[in-house]
Amino acid sequence: MLMTVAIVIVVLVVALLALAVSKPDTFQVHRSTTIKASPESIYPLISDWHNFLTWSPFEKDPGMKRTFKGAASARGAIYEWDGNNKVGSGRIEIIEAVSPSRLVMQLDMVRPMKAQNMVEFTLWQPKAAQRM
Repeated sequence: MLMTVAIVIVVLVVALLALAVSKPDTFQVHRSTTIKASPESIYPLISDWHNFLTWSPFEKDPGMKRTFKGAASARGAIYEWDGNNKVGSGRIEIIEAVSPSRLVMQLDMVRPMKAQNMVEFTLWQPKAAQRM
């Protein structure tokens, strides 16, 4: 009986590992929202690190150490942080800035877990809103 249970557990573990190996190591998450404002008024809030800090949900650690490098809002602008366990530490760099429609950033998390991600903001205004 004990041998049968051990074999079943081994088979389940092997099946789980086989399933994990078959999954891709990349993923994409897309989110969108509608904001009653023009791309020209939104873009400075996401492209300038100092403005970014005013609305970012990750800026809730009052003791967080922040470092800014390069320009505040152009390609090559870098923001580094080191905070508590909820915000962790990492670095984000603007790698493409097309005002007022697109912003691409390289996000490198160090803590609480290592990760490298691309972040992209795409802003557009519906044709009907452009005519108003």
